[in-house]
Amino acid sequence: MKLTTRRLAGFCALVALMIVTRSGHLGTAWSPPDASWAVLYLAGFYFGREWRWALPALLCTAMAVDFVVIRDLGVSSYCVTVAYVFMLPAYAALWLGGARMRRAYRHDLADLVRWVVSLGLASSLCFLLTNATFYWLGGRIADPTLGGWWQSLTHWYPGFVGVPFVYVGIAGLLHAALVRPSRTRIEADAH
Repeated sequence: MKLTTRRLAGFCALVALMIVTRSGHLGTAWSPPDASWAVLYLAGFYFGREWRWALPALLCTAMAVDFVVIRDLGVSSYCVTVAYVFMLPAYAALWLGGARMRRAYRHDLADLVRWVVSLGLASSLCFLLTNATFYWLGGRIADPTLGGWWQSLTHWYPGFVGVPFVYVGIAGLLHAALVRPSRTRIEADAH
C-alpha cells in the first residue's frame, strides 16, 4: 500500500499520541494513561505492511521518550532494567496482533469479537513478557517467588491490559465513522 499524505498523517498522529502519554503507565489525575500499547496495536493494523520502517520508528520513539522523561522530567527509572530489552518482542506481539486483525477485518459486526480477542491476546502476551521479565530478571525484587510473581501479575494485569482497550475502542469508533467498506467488498459479500 502506498504511503499517502493521509496515511503519513495517521502515523504521525499515532507517534504524537505515544509521545504525549508515555510518561505514566496508568495515568494520573493530570495525565492520561500510556497509549503505547494501543499505538503499537493500531500501527500494526494500519501499517502492518510497512513494518520495516514503521515498527522500528515506534520502538525508537518509545525508547527516546523514556530517555527524555527520565533524564529531563524526573520520571523514575525504576522500570528500566536489563528486562527493558524484552519490550522489543512484547511490543512486536502488539504489532502482530494488529496486523493479524487487519487480515481478518471485514468491516462487519463480527469484527468486534475478532478485535476483542485479537487485542486481548496481544495485550496479554505483551503484559506476560514485560511483567515476567521485569519480575524475574529486573533485579528489583529481592527474593522472587512464584507466589510473589503471581501477586504482581494479578495486581497489574487489569490496568495494563485494560488501557489499550479504551484507546483502541475510541479508534475503532472513529474508524467505523470515517471508513466505509469498499464497493467491491459490499458486492462480494452480497453474493
